[in-house]
Amino acid sequence: MFLRIFLTVIFLLVMVGVGIYSRKQANSVDGFVLGGRSVGGWLTAFAYGTSYFSAVVFIGYAGQFGWKYGLSATWIGIGNAIIGSLLAWIILGRRTKVMTQYIGSRTMPDFFGIRYGSQSLRVVASIIAFVFLIPYTAGVYKGISTLFEMGFGIPYIYCAITMAMLTAVYVILGGYKATAINDFIQGCIMLFGIILVIVAVINSQGGLSTAVSKLASLPSDANPQENGMFATLLGPDPWNLLGVVVLTSLGTWGLPQMVGKFYSITDEAAVRRGTIISTVFAFLVAGGCYFLGGFGRLFDSPAIYVNGKVAFDSIVPSMLVTLNDAIIGLVVLLVLAASMSTLAGLVLTSSSTMTLDLIYRDKKASAEEVQSGEIDDSVKGDIERRKVVVMRVLIVFFIAISLLIALNPPTFIAQLMGISWGALAGAFLAPFLLGLYWKGVTRAAVWASFVWGVGLIVVNMLSGNAIANPINCGAIAMVGGFPVVWIVSLFTPKLPTQDVDQIFKCYEKK
Repeated sequence: MFLRIFLTVIFLLVMVGVGIYSRKQANSVDGFVLGGRSVGGWLTAFAYGTSYFSAVVFIGYAGQFGWKYGLSATWIGIGNAIIGSLLAWIILGRRTKVMTQYIGSRTMPDFFGIRYGSQSLRVVASIIAFVFLIPYTAGVYKGISTLFEMGFGIPYIYCAITMAMLTAVYVILGGYKATAINDFIQGCIMLFGIILVIVAVINSQGGLSTAVSKLASLPSDANPQENGMFATLLGPDPWNLLGVVVLTSLGTWGLPQMVGKFYSITDEAAVRRGTIISTVFAFLVAGGCYFLGGFGRLFDSPAIYVNGKVAFDSIVPSMLVTLNDAIIGLVVLLVLAASMSTLAGLVLTSSSTMTLDLIYRDKKASAEEVQSGEIDDSVKGDIERRKVVVMRVLIVFFIAISLLIALNPPTFIAQLMGISWGALAGAFLAPFLLGLYWKGVTRAAVWASFVWGVGLIVVNMLSGNAIANPINCGAIAMVGGFPVVWIVSLFTPKLPTQDVDQIFKCYEKK
């Protein structure tokens, strides 16, 4: 226990120290939200990966889907690496960096407002982002607190409150630059930790071949007479497995806290480096998490059942509790690192979105106003400082709301993430991606996508998942947004050609 506490305290002191170190760069809006748009490829890649993978993946998803699909759950991690990282960086990275810097966009709602010439789109997008980032944040709290309860014997409520306070401290102090530096440190811990944990868990079952043989001998849930499905290539339920791959891989393309990483990267060379680094990171961390979760049924015990049903969020902790103290200490650090980085990204995204797109949705000053002295540098400096103060206050507000939900979570971690990712990516993915490539997207099509993504998830939730389970419904919302935007764009008024052409000139200059 001393070793676990010692490692955790050192880790937390380093995180706060980085926040103090970065505080001077967080006095302006661009510095606080985007790190001055000068964050390199390595830091951005690790920030992307650590925001992607948190306790939601390690505790919630790895446990639930490893139990359901066995070793075939590893396909989720492979999909995360190829679709969620490699293709996301290739298709979105450069174009997002170039266009958002050219038009002066700082957030995803801001992009919708400027790209489609509508303040109403900007406001509604900011509300959607704020509301649906909350359940995801609650899921992260739940995952990390479950593990801390196992590792330290500390009640769940105190773990959640402590993590909320510490995350708030270093984000409020240092903004995005502190978050990016901490993400790099946390990412290194995650890479080392996941490899060591996989080796320890498999060795506890007698080695890889023995563990796979044990898994192959287990009967499937649907047909108790049939053995071996949990050790096959596609598992017992490949179609629902595909839905998980789509949700967790394609979803990152439409999440404000993920796409925002491309806003802040230094240049195109950094984008190319980041593409490789982020993909390798995802293969190791996500692939490792789901591969580890695939052996969850070998650790079946009364501890993972509540009222006769499997409590999926308890599966991975039950796999780890039998390991020695040093390994458990490392696991706690691994999940703590993954979760604090994700929490930092979520609260920073939410507070900046609310501040810049709802409270201070000011229009840019015209050249005449600046030249005439109506708006001078001192006034602009005061406005910038006020915005940063408001963002810091909203960070506390956002953390408090999500913490209240986390203390009484309505469902399993995976379902919380399905609701959040489904609504956000279902609403934002298609109009954002197509808006980077196609001049023909109309304002009405963006509205239609917002209604489609949020409406489908909310109706499904209120109807008791009558349409599909939250995971598959989220996947349907994401993919369905593309035909919605395309069809509506064909039959609704186009944006002024001159305005759109002016925006797309950004790609003419390298």
